[in-house]
Amino acid sequence: MSEKRTFGPDLARLTDAADQSFTVRRAFGEAYEHDGQLVIPVARVRGGVGTGSGGGAGPASHATDEASEVPDEASGEGGGGGGGYGLRVTPLGVYVVGATGTRWQPALDLNKVILGGQIVGIVIALATGWAIGRRR
Repeated sequence: MSEKRTFGPDLARLTDAADQSFTVRRAFGEAYEHDGQLVIPVARVRGGVGTGSGGGAGPASHATDEASEVPDEASGEGGGGGGGYGLRVTPLGVYVVGATGTRWQPALDLNKVILGGQIVGIVIALATGWAIGRRR
C-alpha cells in the first residue's frame, strides 16, 4: 500500500521571497547626492500574498483498461498546492535635502495626465454633440 502524501505550498520559501520584496527600500529608494543636495526617492508599495492546497481521492476502482490490460491507477489519490505574491510599486516623488532645507518634489504620473486628457476630450465631444442636436 502506498504512503499518503500531502501537497502544499512551501510557505517558508514564499515568505522569504515576499519578505525580500516588501521592504522599506521599495518605498524609499537608495538616497544619493546630486549638486550638493541629498535626494531620497519615495514610492507607494502595495502587495498581497496567497496560498492554497487541495487533495482528494477518486473511486477505488481496480478496473483494467481494455486496450492495455493494465490496472487503472488514475482513479487513486491526488492533490496539489501553490502560492504566490504580487507587488506594485508606484513612484511618488523625492525629498530633496539641501542647505536651505527640505522640499518635496512630486513625480509626474504620465498615465494620469493622459487619462485626464482623454476624459476632457470625451466630455467636450459629448457636449458638442448635445449642443448640435439641440440646434436642430
